[in-house]
Amino acid sequence: MTKRLLAFSLINTLILAAALVLGGCMSVPESRKAEQAIPVFPPPPDEPRFIYERSLYSSADIKPEESSADRFRRMATGEQTQGEGLSKPFGLAVRHGRLYVGDSASHAVMVFDIPAKRFFTIGEDDPGQLILPLGLTLDRQGNLYVVDSSAKKVMVYDREGKFLRSIGDPTWFHRPSGVAADADGRRVYVVDLGGVLVKEEHRVRVFDARTGNHLFDFGKRGTGPGEFNLPVDAAVAPDGSVYVVDGGNFRVQKFRDDGTPVSIFGAIGRQGGQFSRPKGLAVDKAGNVYVVDTAFGNFQIFSPQGQLLLAVGSRSEVDGPARYMLPSGIAVDDDGRVYVADQYFRKVDIYRPAALAPDDGYIGKKALDKKTPSEPGKRTTP
Repeated sequence: MTKRLLAFSLINTLILAAALVLGGCMSVPESRKAEQAIPVFPPPPDEPRFIYERSLYSSADIKPEESSADRFRRMATGEQTQGEGLSKPFGLAVRHGRLYVGDSASHAVMVFDIPAKRFFTIGEDDPGQLILPLGLTLDRQGNLYVVDSSAKKVMVYDREGKFLRSIGDPTWFHRPSGVAADADGRRVYVVDLGGVLVKEEHRVRVFDARTGNHLFDFGKRGTGPGEFNLPVDAAVAPDGSVYVVDGGNFRVQKFRDDGTPVSIFGAIGRQGGQFSRPKGLAVDKAGNVYVVDTAFGNFQIFSPQGQLLLAVGSRSEVDGPARYMLPSGIAVDDDGRVYVADQYFRKVDIYRPAALAPDDGYIGKKALDKKTPSEPGKRTTP
């Protein structure tokens, strides 16, 4: 009798488990479907131009795919995937799917080599130890330039994280925040934020990238063309033009490579094409300009002439795809994918151009299926 009861109980348990599994395959309520919809920009009925693809929170997000046995073990035990997470991401730089994230709370640059499924850090040890990494940029050779706002200098590393040299020192900067380099690695443009009570150091200082010699400066405090109020970030366009986020004046200014003012776009306001708290800046291969606005919780895309093309993302107190509380850095890879950091949600969101197939580009399935040789680094996560 006892055996029959046990068998009956076991059968009921199996039936219940099967029902739960099948229930998971049933239709999802409309409200949940809406929550799980992949964001596209602009939304329907317009033709999409960018599609949210994925988010990175930790090194676990780029690990090789688990085997079926590993997945079963985690499901059975409730074990969570482990990884080194982002703490306070700020600046971003990307080249061919290798993403560099300046993490000011971790005092290091976190490197997500997505094609190689590899993670490592830069700047944790001397020489080249970082204190407060903010702005990042790369040249065509893959050299990484990092603004250390506390050390008040720019640290230069090769693509494997080896420290090469530093540019500037505390006598040259007041509050350095952003950095841009031309593609050939000849010039480095360092944005000095200045301060509310500081009158002079609202400018861009230009150095020889190889020797560290100071070449010239442009900008001073003011509201006219070529003048700044709390400049934040900079980027160099393919034609050599230099764009600078003029934060306190709520605009972006365009310069020739010698610092001559060319044009201005943006103004304070709540409408598209206007700014409330502009921060990170990037330029794509076509010369389009991407500007993060922390207060709006989005980034706006402008043509080289300053015409608004598209706004992506929205402000939210709840994390989710394309939702931001404190967005900061932005970078655009050569395949057109856009990477956006949010300090509050401690993540980087990735967007794919709608014209680019999911399999294509540097982190598409075709690229990730290829075997990429491992490279040396400071600390790695397999």
